[in-house]
Amino acid sequence: MRKIIHTSLINCTLEELFDFHLDSNNITKITPKNIKVELLDHDTQTYEGKIVKIKITKFFIPIYWKVKIEKLQKPDALVDIATKSPFKFWKHQHLFSRQGDLCELKDIIEFELPLGILGKLFEPLIEFDIQSMFQYRHQKTKTILEKKL
Repeated sequence: MRKIIHTSLINCTLEELFDFHLDSNNITKITPKNIKVELLDHDTQTYEGKIVKIKITKFFIPIYWKVKIEKLQKPDALVDIATKSPFKFWKHQHLFSRQGDLCELKDIIEFELPLGILGKLFEPLIEFDIQSMFQYRHQKTKTILEKKL
């Protein structure tokens, strides 16, 4: 199992940061341009137990995800687990906290690839791709929320 942690400080309130992540429409605003994300649900309300259906297209290849909201603890945490994805296991924790005058956004991603030893060969490449994506997401989130000042 691999674990990636990405942390950023953002000049906003804890409630703004949490609420931004509650709105599933914002995923399209913070996704890199080479990836197309399409929400297959029209219910944008987020709650524990909700199943979010997503179509992600990269390199013209569509991949369908189902993600279950496992934990929703306002304004500190949002945790989702993929029940259908290209991964054998995927857990994503969004953690929010105050750090002085700023807010900390911490994403913890735990994943395991399928295909046993063959999947392990691809882990460094997939980890690099995930790290790049979350670096972009954090920068876009920071830009969007700090523009509201």
